[in-house]
Amino acid sequence: MGNPLYDTLYGANAGRDAPFLHLADGSKVTYADFLAEAAQMAHVLTGLGLSPDDRVAVQVAKSPQALALCAACAQAGLVFLPLNTAYTTDELTYFIDNSGAALVVTDSAREQDLAPVATRLGARIETLNADGSGSLTEKAAQAPQQFDTVPRSEDDLAAFLYTSGTTGRSKGAMLTQTNLLSNARTLVQEWQFTADDVLLHALPIFHTHGLFVATNVTLVAGGSMIFLSGFDLDRILDRMPEATTMMGVPTFYTRLLDDARFTRDAAAHMRLFISGSAPLLAETHVQFEARTGQRILERYGMTETNMNTSNPYDGERRAGTVGFPLPGVELKITDPETGTPLPQGEVGVIEVRGPNVFKGYWQMPEKTAAELRDDGFFITGDLGTIDADGYVSIVGRGKDLIISGGYNIYPKEVELVLDEQEGVLESAVIGVPHPDFGETVLGVLVAQKGQDPDVDSIMERIKGPLARFKHPRRLVMIDSLPRNTMGKVQKNVLRETYKDMFTSQ
Repeated sequence: MGNPLYDTLYGANAGRDAPFLHLADGSKVTYADFLAEAAQMAHVLTGLGLSPDDRVAVQVAKSPQALALCAACAQAGLVFLPLNTAYTTDELTYFIDNSGAALVVTDSAREQDLAPVATRLGARIETLNADGSGSLTEKAAQAPQQFDTVPRSEDDLAAFLYTSGTTGRSKGAMLTQTNLLSNARTLVQEWQFTADDVLLHALPIFHTHGLFVATNVTLVAGGSMIFLSGFDLDRILDRMPEATTMMGVPTFYTRLLDDARFTRDAAAHMRLFISGSAPLLAETHVQFEARTGQRILERYGMTETNMNTSNPYDGERRAGTVGFPLPGVELKITDPETGTPLPQGEVGVIEVRGPNVFKGYWQMPEKTAAELRDDGFFITGDLGTIDADGYVSIVGRGKDLIISGGYNIYPKEVELVLDEQEGVLESAVIGVPHPDFGETVLGVLVAQKGQDPDVDSIMERIKGPLARFKHPRRLVMIDSLPRNTMGKVQKNVLRETYKDMFTSQ
């Protein structure tokens, strides 16, 4: 019967002495050594009594061993559940409880806090530290380096990824082997990855970007990764000459552009820079191309779907867009109230269908039914448009839509105008309560380094390009926008901060 996920990602590389991971200290981990350690971990997992479909909740620092644990879960038929390293004990309690995890793997420093939680919820607990030490690897060291791969089908669950949960409890998105495999294979073709590619990897691996995009694409292609614990500018610049490609969030690219050492020569040997997880400012696109002569490739994905669209590898990579639907992915723009497809150019909710779309939310049938249609289309909650050339643009999240005095206002439209103003680095536009209009528009601005924009002048200048009802009622300056781990602006935090700005007056 086989195990499609393991066989494709890992089994195809069995016995290879080619490097898989280039580590920060200059050492290398070959495919053969990596898969031997994964097999040893698979023995430990099954030895603990875990059976196919059991969930393994993992909150550990990024390390080769953490990646091997993911491979071990695939080989043993277990469901891998990566968790953000910033989550508190209270948050982890919810994830362990909700998922019904049979095993919790955590850092030794957190074991004391989590052990009672795991015991109460009927889960085992093992430790794995950033340096590769811990009870899991100690046990693995005594196990055989070969493991009989557990048979699985493409419809079997491979992973849970919990959504960020900004509007309620996080939802566990159930991802099948097909979901992960179809996306990885497509991206290898679309982005032309080969065994010769060396990916500069500074992303976390508790998120789909670093784990199921960057890592899986590398595995399918048989390439290698410069595997860094996080984004360190000096280290990135030092290791870039060894790389051919890089995946990052917009912050990676703005930090590179802020450093004079990042020159055209420094990037000359790189064939591809990819950005995702948060929107990339058009200004960053322009500055990056001016500095390096290369154009960043921006794409669009979600926890529930992995990647949906991408700008072309060959062809125009259009700033402000996320490109075209990937092969095999259907995308349409619909009316948020009726679900009726909208004409080209109109703003509506993005819906997608394809082999990448998740199976549903774990133990949340009502949420699944509300967001996953019977015909397979997933209602993403993102607002977008498709232009005359077929490029998809993301306007914002549906929940970020501002309704002021009965008018619909799309924050992105206002943000684009604000971002163009002299001295403004970036902006976030939110709706806040207003006694007369229900909601009103508030613009939150971040100044460019060394600049002090005059908000009154900006208010005057934006009156031309924006209809009156779209004008921000006020502009406020702050040092930086609140962001989550993957660089997305947390508008829920801004709404909470400024919720009383007009109602308390």
